[in-house]
Amino acid sequence: MNTWGYKLRLSIFGESHGPAIGVVMDGLPPGEPIDLEDVARELLRRAPGRDETATARREEDTAEVLSGLLMGRTTGAPLCAVIRNRDTRSGDYDAKLRPGHADWTALLKYKGHTDRRGGGHFSGRLTAPLVFAGAAAKQILGRHGVTVAGRAARIGAVTDPDGMRTEILAAKADGDSVGGVIEAVAVGVPGGLGEPFFASLESVTASLLFAIPAVKGVEFGDGFGLAGLRGSQANDELYLDGGHIRAHTNHNGGILGGITNGEPVVVRAAFKPTPSIARPQRTVDAGTMQETELTVRGRHDPCIAPRALPAVEAALALSILDCMLMAGEGQ
Repeated sequence: MNTWGYKLRLSIFGESHGPAIGVVMDGLPPGEPIDLEDVARELLRRAPGRDETATARREEDTAEVLSGLLMGRTTGAPLCAVIRNRDTRSGDYDAKLRPGHADWTALLKYKGHTDRRGGGHFSGRLTAPLVFAGAAAKQILGRHGVTVAGRAARIGAVTDPDGMRTEILAAKADGDSVGGVIEAVAVGVPGGLGEPFFASLESVTASLLFAIPAVKGVEFGDGFGLAGLRGSQANDELYLDGGHIRAHTNHNGGILGGITNGEPVVVRAAFKPTPSIARPQRTVDAGTMQETELTVRGRHDPCIAPRALPAVEAALALSILDCMLMAGEGQ
């Protein structure tokens, strides 16, 4: 299924080397101003071909709005946008299954009919429509006092921002790749958002984050680190601030029982190393069903995480907006 959300419904379509990719957003409140220049800036953050730490594939990632926007405001109809694919090199792909990619599982599920060029529908290219949707959601949230921002928390084993670029370039020089962790934070989120059990803010956000290609782990607040603490260390003790309940710490990332408490919402997503690497790997040729060796051709990111930053922010923004709409806010 390629549809996500409760009150805000999101559908993403297209393939990496098809004519276009795109998104349909259904359930946006009518009359919301959407600044397409700001959306374009968000898309540029994710776009390929801008830096030596990213793939050399160069796409302009200009969004064409087909419906749902009139004179700069949402109409209440589904907001549909497409992004054309232009810089494709489909000849780089053959029947050899790329280790670490969805080639193998797509073969099992779709019986050889899936579009494998550039990863097809499983490609990280499909995060561009997600970023478009997230940019629109950020603008709406901003008018309700909510700000979403992110950072690269770790690249490989490196947490020093000055050393992250060096780590990526070192992996690239070795014909290899490296993973990373992206952190996103939302401030100004009102307390009381989330619908336990299955539409809790954690559940909604995690479901969208795990839809981003290469995400293999998600945590909120101190996440997995909480498992190594005692309750006296992990609990966020409370105090009164002008009649409002606040927490001295934020180990739980602004969410308790799946419901926001008004503190900053903090989430991190772990990205595995890019599967496409220049080193020889053992694999199977799906056409001949013979074991063989593969050295991946084409243009690929030595680290997915930096360009995934706006996608993680988008996932958090969309999840918060969906939960606000469920609560009757943001309308």
